[in-house]
Amino acid sequence: MFKQLREDIGSVFDRDPAARNAFEVLTNYPGLHALLFHRINHKLWKLGLKWLARTGSTVSRWLTGVEIHPGARIGRRFFIDHGMGVVIGETAEIGDDVTLYHGVTLGGTSWNKGKRHPTLGRGVVVGAGAKILGPFLVGDDARIGSNAVVTKEVPAGATVVGIPGRIVRRQGDEEKEAQIKQMAKKLGFDAYGVTSELPDPVAHSIKALLNHMQAVDNKIDTICKAMEEMGVDNCSEQLPKLKSEDFEGVEEDQVIPSKNELKS
Repeated sequence: MFKQLREDIGSVFDRDPAARNAFEVLTNYPGLHALLFHRINHKLWKLGLKWLARTGSTVSRWLTGVEIHPGARIGRRFFIDHGMGVVIGETAEIGDDVTLYHGVTLGGTSWNKGKRHPTLGRGVVVGAGAKILGPFLVGDDARIGSNAVVTKEVPAGATVVGIPGRIVRRQGDEEKEAQIKQMAKKLGFDAYGVTSELPDPVAHSIKALLNHMQAVDNKIDTICKAMEEMGVDNCSEQLPKLKSEDFEGVEEDQVIPSKNELKS
């Protein structure tokens, strides 16, 4: 019990730079208080003392602003930051090292009995105000953006944003991003800020074009190598650089700003 309490306090220090000492965490963090209440209520629930467990969870909600059904299963080093307005349903399952921010709901979409709330894998982070609704899995190390509404399964390592929730990054996208930046550099284009996480449709269009150009460039390289092996040398020319005069006549607010302009 005390070992688990030390782990819970340690998880606060790991994820909240405002935490100064163990006494402050133990006395002033409602998310930790709600978790401690839940551990007691969950044991009562498993013993069949359902009314007592529900009463304990109601008292916890009054004191902390966090509502956790005593039937919910929660792993180790769980951290609720700020806590107010968090709701966790009866059949929700939460893995180790999960972080929830205030206003998060792990809810259901059905009145049928049985599994109706989400399962969160290890290391999941859910942003403030997000709603995860339904009996599906959110994979290990996934990220749910603030105020997102998620109603279907999320792969491990993915990032989800928006209403309805959409995946904007998956595991392995780092390599694709590196290829896109490499192509942009080859063209002389500043790709600063062009990432898969931006909601800007223009940025997404540019990203898609760069991605397509990378694929075309790879095919052309393969063709050139085959031609060189046949003794044909027509692939030595370098691609032209994009120059500022190429954009003359374009409205100022339509030109993509450079990295230095963004910094200033």
